[in-house]
Amino acid sequence: MLATPPGGGSYVGPGWFREVVAAARETVPAARFSALLDCGDNVGTALAAIRSEVDGVVFTGRADVAIRLAEIARQHGVNFVTERPGAAVDLGDDFFATADTLERRCAGLFR
Repeated sequence: MLATPPGGGSYVGPGWFREVVAAARETVPAARFSALLDCGDNVGTALAAIRSEVDGVVFTGRADVAIRLAEIARQHGVNFVTERPGAAVDLGDDFFATADTLERRCAGLFR
């Protein structure tokens, strides 16, 4: 599972996230994963993500709104969840790390 940070959809946007996921799939075609764009409680961001047909959306807003968004997501073939999954690996602190540092960190995680 690849997931943005909480509320990440509000600042990275669904188009960028969709392209990052596509690049990951192209780079490692044998990898099997799903992806979630965390939209927090932002209805507009969640709708934009659903319409962009990203793999999945996390929405943590009001339950009545979530029900309506879940139906729209279903129509678009987008996974829709209302609870953010826990992080197994968080590379947030490594955002500005060098490529060598990231490679070593990831290699250590996936051995």
